[in-house]
Amino acid sequence: MPRSPWTGPQPLLLASTSPTRRLLLESAALPVETAAPEVDERALEAKSAGLSPPDLALVLARAKAESVAARHPGRIVIGADQVLDLDGIVFHKPADAQAARAQLARLSGRTHTLHSAVVMAGAVGDAFVETARLTLRPLDDRAIAAYVDCAGEARVRSSVGGYQLEGPGIHLFESVVGDHSTVLGLPLLPLLARLRGAGVLDF
Repeated sequence: MPRSPWTGPQPLLLASTSPTRRLLLESAALPVETAAPEVDERALEAKSAGLSPPDLALVLARAKAESVAARHPGRIVIGADQVLDLDGIVFHKPADAQAARAQLARLSGRTHTLHSAVVMAGAVGDAFVETARLTLRPLDDRAIAAYVDCAGEARVRSSVGGYQLEGPGIHLFESVVGDHSTVLGLPLLPLLARLRGAGVLDF
C-alpha cells in the first residue's frame, strides 16, 4: 500500500458525512473516519443572526467539530462548513429542482463568495476560514433548466448554490478565484499546514 504521511495514533475524525470532504482527505493520503455531528444548523444560524458570513461558517464548523469531539475524546476532529454569500445574503441548499433553478437565476452573471471554515477540535485546537470568489456566466432560463436536467435533482440539492464544480456545474462558470479545495468545502493547504504544526504529518 502507498505510504501515508500520517503519524497520529488514530485516523483523523471528520465531523461530516460529506463524501467530497472525505475524498479530499483520502486523496491526500490521510486515514479518515467519519461521524455525523448532532447539530441543527438552521436553528444555530437563527441564533447567530447578525454574524458576518465568514463568522457564521466558523460557528457552524465549530458546532460540528465539538459535537463529535465530545463523543470521541482524545481524537483529532475536523469540522467544516461552507457559506455562500451573495452581497451579504446567505444561500442554503435548494429544496428541489425548482428552487435550484430560482437560485441559479439569482446567481447568473454575478460574483458570489464561498466561505469555507474549518475547526480542529479534540486533541488539536485551531480554526480558520478560506474564501473563494466565483462568477457565473449570464444564463437564461433555458440554459438553467438544461443544466438542472443534466445534473439531476439529487446533485443540485446536495450543495449550496445548486452546483458542483467537480461535475456538470463547471459549465455554469465564467471565472473562479480561489483554491479548488476551498470551493469544495475543505481548504486543504492551510489544514495540512496546521496538521504539520501539530506534529502528526512527517513531511
